[in-house]
This record gives sequence, C-alpha cells and structure tokens, in this order.
Amino acid sequence: MTMSTLEVRIPDLLLKRVNEVAVKEKVSVDQIVSIALAAQVSASQVRESISSRARRVDWQKVDDILARVPANRPLPGEEVR
Repeated sequence: MTMSTLEVRIPDLLLKRVNEVAVKEKVSVDQIVSIALAAQVSASQVRESISSRARRVDWQKVDDILARVPANRPLPGEEVR
C-alpha cells in the first residue's frame, strides 16, 4: 500500500486528545488519524448508498406489505419498554 503525507490544521485540544488516545491504545497518531478518516469516508459512502436506495423505494408497496401484518398484541416478555 502506498502512503501519502497530508498536512492538516486541527485545534490544539483535539490534537491533545488524539495524542492521549494514541498513547492509551499504544498506536501512532498516524494510525488514529487514518482510522478516523477511514471511518468518516465509510460513513459517507453508507449515507450515499442509503439515500440512493431510499429514492428507489416504492412506498405504496411498503404500505401494502405493512397492511398485511396482523395487529396482534406482543407476547408476554416481548413488550417494548
């Protein structure tokens, strides 16, 4: 895997917290930042995918399916609290 260098400006307090996490987790600051960036990119891709799927939903079909679900009371122990 090739690696690139990225120069960023972040608040001092955030850098302090990143350093604390790196020490606690016994990893480098680079690893913490890479993991955080990967998580953010992944979350963005998931949001885009969900939005794309939501635009294709036939809500009338969803309503038709849900209308077929019986309106039974939950069994004891299955109640939502």
